Amino acid sequence: MSVQFGRWSFSGRPLHPEDLEKVDSIVAPYGPDGKSTYADREVCILYRAFHTTKESPGEIQPHKSSSGLLITWDGRLDNRLELLDALGGELTTASPDVQIASRVYERWGTHSFGMLLGDWCMSIWNAPSRTLVLAKDPIGARNLFYSVGKEQIAWCTILDPLVLIARRMLTLCEEYVAGSYFFFPSARLTPFSEILQVPPASFVQLTTDAQEVHKYWKFDPKQQIRYRSDAEYEEHFRTVFARAVKRRLRSHTPVLAELSGGMDSSAIVCMADGLIAKESAEVPRLDTVSYYDDSEPNWNEKPYFSAVERRRGRIGCHIDVGHRESLLGRFGGEEFAATPFSQGGNREQSAKTLQACMQAQGNRVLLSGIGGDEVLGGSPDPLPELRNLLVTLRLRILAHQLKLWALEKRKPWLHLFLDSLRGFLPSRLGSLGKQKGPVPWLDPSFVRRNWAAIAGYPSAIKPWGPMPAFQDNLAVIHSLERQLASTPLPCHPACEIRYPFLDRELLEFLCAIPREQVVRPGERRALMRRSLVGIVPTEILGRKRKAFVARAPMVALAAAWPELVEMAAHLVSGALGIVNPKMLKEALCAAHQGRETLTIPMTRTVAMELWLRTMRSSNILLPEPHLAAPAAPRSPKHRARNALWMSQALGSGEQTSGGAS
Repeated sequence: MSVQFGRWSFSGRPLHPEDLEKVDSIVAPYGPDGKSTYADREVCILYRAFHTTKESPGEIQPHKSSSGLLITWDGRLDNRLELLDALGGELTTASPDVQIASRVYERWGTHSFGMLLGDWCMSIWNAPSRTLVLAKDPIGARNLFYSVGKEQIAWCTILDPLVLIARRMLTLCEEYVAGSYFFFPSARLTPFSEILQVPPASFVQLTTDAQEVHKYWKFDPKQQIRYRSDAEYEEHFRTVFARAVKRRLRSHTPVLAELSGGMDSSAIVCMADGLIAKESAEVPRLDTVSYYDDSEPNWNEKPYFSAVERRRGRIGCHIDVGHRESLLGRFGGEEFAATPFSQGGNREQSAKTLQACMQAQGNRVLLSGIGGDEVLGGSPDPLPELRNLLVTLRLRILAHQLKLWALEKRKPWLHLFLDSLRGFLPSRLGSLGKQKGPVPWLDPSFVRRNWAAIAGYPSAIKPWGPMPAFQDNLAVIHSLERQLASTPLPCHPACEIRYPFLDRELLEFLCAIPREQVVRPGERRALMRRSLVGIVPTEILGRKRKAFVARAPMVALAAAWPELVEMAAHLVSGALGIVNPKMLKEALCAAHQGRETLTIPMTRTVAMELWLRTMRSSNILLPEPHLAAPAAPRSPKHRARNALWMSQALGSGEQTSGGAS
């Protein structure tokens, strides 16, 4: 994990020294292993290193290629040997990742992006053609933000510098706000309409008068894997999962893995231990960190993560998260937060404990189990399988499966059948009776304008083309991409987070096999459980689904009741037409009285309100009612139309940005 900042001045005006100093102070904690800069008449690039592999200390960034391209790279290449072989011996196994990626790009251009397996983002400055290319890996494990103005383009792997050196007030992006309340906003958006993200599996090509977003890779619906027996699917899963874990163990310092006691984190740790025992992983040691809360009756994870610790013969770091700060305290404070999702985490006691643990053990890489529950059937959903049977007219098997799933779900088979049909309707028709969306205290007009973002970007299943189960897999992957895009880069402690379950080849395998291999009636996570017998302790494989912890948020809401009532009386989000103050107050009263409430949207509503207040008091956001849609792509034929739109939205004749869709 490294960070970069760049600025391209169309007029050749250099970056103000005060701004460069401010940027460096922001990015320095994320890249403590040295700084390098590049500057010419047009372009200034600042790079901060954070070394996690044995090859990375040999990097010189920005990297100047043999053809004169200036490439800045943040990432981890997982298929180094295959790429070196494709290059025909031009580089060696000791070559840093940036050098390999640079040479591959010189050879194959933008087509090379689909060849780069791993988590990465990169910027490529071509001085002769005055072209900037920004690219990101297919799943979006790295963030890369950019803003386009009349006189300059700026980009950074962290959002904060682009906000703080904008030297102008920014416009709140309405779609981003809407997507933040229950699910996650689009992966191309930020809270500010003038600043966008490079979407996953895409590159943005920028010139002085145009910007184009291109998709360079997508999952192939024609790829299918069919075997004769369950055992063959299980063997294939173990192979791709082991490879996914092995790739993320590549580190010259001990790796730390989250061990929650659930199946995802336990599978990663147990598989990693097996790889290390066989000496097939490039890592000196694997440590674990586990979180517990003795005050939470519905969350007793100690017996489960202890079972894994007994198997591996090592006790990991245990962090008590029972001593929480107040709800408002988590989201308040003096530290700048570029997004509502940035607030709170770095000030909690658990983060300080984790930081001390990682520093003492020398950990720089953290393995996360995010994605396993979603892609491997943590919540068994029979509808994708039933829709597959429906569109292929396998009616006899459909009737049989409806009966089995009806018994499993304790739901009439007719209801399951109607739910299967409803998925083929347009998304709004498929949600009749839920027009208010998942957050009832949002303003109705705001909901109407942003219904798709609020509802998690639902889309109707198409009865033609890719199979319904494949379409469902893509929807799940896109939701994970949005989650990663909303996750801020960790700073306290600085670390590189890696996600084995989001390995591209593992996801391709899961998209290519029959749905009934992943989930079956009465067999939650059927494939994963069968495949990991003898690898993961039976206590983990046989446990029921982890309980959702609902008590702690309710307690936090109750503790902050007086402050929340006062806040609800003077809502910035209310003045912006986002939240209905009366409805929010009713929901707060219900929570205070112990009645069931939507805790996730409620805590996010509080976070959004406090964040909006901070942005407003800091003179970062334009005063209401300046809510804006995300910026549209800027090209020669669109510039005049976009300039008029922005002029109307901002009340001036200045076009402040372009964007991507």
